[in-house]
Amino acid sequence: MAEFTNSNIVTVAAGQNLPLTETAVKCGSCITHREGAGIVTLRGLTNQCRARYKVSFGANIAIPAGGTVAPISIALAIAGEPLNSATAIVTPAAAGEYFNVFTAAFIDVPRGCCITIAVENTSTQAINIANSNLIAERVA
Repeated sequence: MAEFTNSNIVTVAAGQNLPLTETAVKCGSCITHREGAGIVTLRGLTNQCRARYKVSFGANIAIPAGGTVAPISIALAIAGEPLNSATAIVTPAAAGEYFNVFTAAFIDVPRGCCITIAVENTSTQAINIANSNLIAERVA
């Protein structure tokens, strides 16, 4: 298991990844991450056909000052492609109004391969993300 966080309030542009600045819990060689990067690599180090990971993400999100009141969303993304099944959407009534969001997905990595995951702003505008926490744990 590995845990990556960003305890700051970060403004993330539309279509961009959340930078993960802190590694709260490190994993061995099966999960890798460069401090400050938005991408985490899951490795298929296994004797079976695949390695299975459960990836969870939680944070508080809001429209930044000056933004337009509209639905905002984040999603877990695999190789840069957001997962529809792992998307969290909220509609704040005003800029600066935070909502807590959570999403999770099981991700299979074929033996000997690697898959990159990230948390992407899938909104049409920039959003603020605070107290973010991404957990990746090998479950099979």
